[in-house]
Amino acid sequence: MSFLRDISCEQIMDSLADGVFTVDPDWNITFFNRAASAITRVPRGEALGRKCWEVFRSSICDGACALKAALEAGESRGNRSIFFVRPDGEKVPISINAAPLRDRRGKTVGGVETFRDLSALQLIQKKLDGLYSVEDIVSKSPAFQRILGILPQIAASGATVLILGESGTGKELVARAIHNLSDRSGKPFVAVNCGALPENLLESELFGHKAGAFTDAKKDKPGRFQAADGGTLFLDEIGDMPLPLQVKILRALQEKVVEPLGAVAGVPVDVRIIAATNRDLEDMVARQTFRSDLFYRLNVVRLSLPPLRQRAEDIPLLAQHFVARQNLLTGKEILGLAPEVLALLMRHPFPGNVRELENIIEYAFILCPGGRIGLEHLPEALQPAEGQEASTPLCATLAMIKRRAVTDALVRHDGRVMAACRELGISKDTLRRILGRVTASRLG
Repeated sequence: MSFLRDISCEQIMDSLADGVFTVDPDWNITFFNRAASAITRVPRGEALGRKCWEVFRSSICDGACALKAALEAGESRGNRSIFFVRPDGEKVPISINAAPLRDRRGKTVGGVETFRDLSALQLIQKKLDGLYSVEDIVSKSPAFQRILGILPQIAASGATVLILGESGTGKELVARAIHNLSDRSGKPFVAVNCGALPENLLESELFGHKAGAFTDAKKDKPGRFQAADGGTLFLDEIGDMPLPLQVKILRALQEKVVEPLGAVAGVPVDVRIIAATNRDLEDMVARQTFRSDLFYRLNVVRLSLPPLRQRAEDIPLLAQHFVARQNLLTGKEILGLAPEVLALLMRHPFPGNVRELENIIEYAFILCPGGRIGLEHLPEALQPAEGQEASTPLCATLAMIKRRAVTDALVRHDGRVMAACRELGISKDTLRRILGRVTASRLG
């Protein structure tokens, strides 16, 4: 074991995956290992000599400090789950262990705390549980922020909600947030895609069936309404629901009773309905392909989610969010997007919206070994043709040129709207009109 004599305690501490720091009796940080710096994103030189609460700003720094409790008790305190706030404002979940730090004579000379980043574990658990809150919806678009601002009131109201928006705009994410903010959060959230099943299977899936109701119905099976009893039933793609089933949905909403296939009596259910569609229900009502009475029953609270092309300022933020998520899930350390990639994404119309952007980042992670994601790591459909630059074509309209100027300014300023407006000498309203006008010309 003679080789250990050549290894310092600091080298050993720096080899650990967990963060480790020590404080003196005045709570000044005296040691800060490499993992502590990586997790907190505070350089070691900036942490040393500062008060521990100035560096961590944790959820227990205001009176329930584990390190203080360990010093007062003279013994270790461990396995507490808390969060701290990074310099950029991001909340990070960690588990901590604290203990007194003693010299060779047994005198307490400070304290030592170890902590472990739980971000990856928390993300995996959320994916398994399907739990989302307002904080999981990433946007700084004023249009989306207005929606997020009223979600708590909508959740508390218990009213039926109709969420409108293109495919991939986050309708189910908003529905889950409403559920988790409501007093039904402890009960099930059950999602059904009304366009994914044929009519005969959809009816059984929604309302259940009794044994013998049809061939192969060997035993009673409760439907999704019963599975969601006490909680929330999310009816996605409600515009694709066949007319005969719309009548039964209306009865369930009005009378809070469902009738399983083959049953002779209804079953009472207490379910909050949140419906979503990417179709124009009012036009369908006018064409008599959607029941007007069901539409008005669903249309108590209406939320219209803007497509990603109308909130281009969210693209850098969302891309960073998805890169961080994939880093946690894959164990890679991708730094972000190369400037030319972000510029290309800012000009992309995103027919698949946020879901499409997430899929692009996930694909890029497969090909990118490290560093920043480059054009060569993107799906082939996004890459410019050989010998062609990703630039505005010569035949571009004035509206397209204006949009290019706006999106390029947003790229240069990492999506900060006011900074882009100041550079271009325009107002926020003008910037949004430019983005919206080009979108309309594409659609029109």
